[in-house]
Amino acid sequence: MRKNKIRILHVAQAAGGVDRYIRMLLKYLDKEKFENILVCSQDFHEEDYIDLVDSFEKVEMTRAIGGSDLKAIKDVRTLIKKYNPDIVYAHSSKAGAIARVADIGLKNHCVYNPHGWAFNMRCSAKKKAMYTAIEKIAAPFCDKIICISDAEKQSALNKRICKDDKLQVIFNGVDIEAYENGVHGAVKRKDMGIPEDAFVVGMVGRMSPQKAPDVFIKMAKKVKDAIPNAHYIIVGNGNQEDEIRKYAEDNGFSDSLHITGWVDNPMSYVELFDVACLLSRWEGFGLALPEYMMAGKPIVASSVDAIPNIIRDGENGLLVEVDDAIGASEAVLRIYQDRKLKDKLVAQGLEDVHNRFNARRVSDEHGKLFENM
Repeated sequence: MRKNKIRILHVAQAAGGVDRYIRMLLKYLDKEKFENILVCSQDFHEEDYIDLVDSFEKVEMTRAIGGSDLKAIKDVRTLIKKYNPDIVYAHSSKAGAIARVADIGLKNHCVYNPHGWAFNMRCSAKKKAMYTAIEKIAAPFCDKIICISDAEKQSALNKRICKDDKLQVIFNGVDIEAYENGVHGAVKRKDMGIPEDAFVVGMVGRMSPQKAPDVFIKMAKKVKDAIPNAHYIIVGNGNQEDEIRKYAEDNGFSDSLHITGWVDNPMSYVELFDVACLLSRWEGFGLALPEYMMAGKPIVASSVDAIPNIIRDGENGLLVEVDDAIGASEAVLRIYQDRKLKDKLVAQGLEDVHNRFNARRVSDEHGKLFENM
């Protein structure tokens, strides 16, 4: 029964960060006002949404553009007609295209959140042009586009995706309450073969070109030369793992490199860090940054896209140029050598994550937008 609730039908294809975002959004969205239906790809798990959605539907959706998209559009349109929502909310670029086409001519409002523009990725000029064209063509078929940072909004304006009044910035957030009330110290340094007195530098992210693990490992070599008892943790997996391990081996510090693979509890590993890095080559938001702040870690990050919206150099972290392993190593060593600087970055980071990046605020801002629509 609806009982005058606003019914929202969410459409999502990419799991990973989008999955975490939707779960966090739904957790704090007012259940007295909103009813939520999730239409998602085969990569999502129904058990993750037991207390979060009123209905859960799966549709076969693939990341690559292809003939299967026509069936996905047809299936999503059937479900929109079945549930007759007040608002269709499409998450990420692939689901954004499918849902907006599926929704043409149906009587509801449509919201789209790209979760980071595809045309900002490092890819060929041809691909960038294709992604930009798709976004421009699809933009008229939704009422609002949510940008997860000011940089994302500016990007859309620069590419002339749509007019300013269609764009709304709702900064990403992290579930501070869940973290603070959760289990801490689940992973110990000794579990990973790391000495208690080691200086640990870490990163959370896929070992793929975007997150620049190659820059991280080159930075690690320079830090190792200055701090012999330095150790490194990479929380994630990815297709560059062999290359990263080989670099550490060739440079004689493979015993100091610890790669977790994909894990359910990344924050348990972040708690082991002395310095946390995000050296991305492009970044729609960089959710790892408020997660690092939440855990009380000083941050070294690349000054690219949305990251300077979050990190203010010298205040709540240190910024370095993209692809600058030497600059990153110098920033890490500054934090190692200057206790006052480290304490200042951590204190400001904790203040910022509570004031600016709380998941409750993300849900509240969505709630206001939905009600206004």
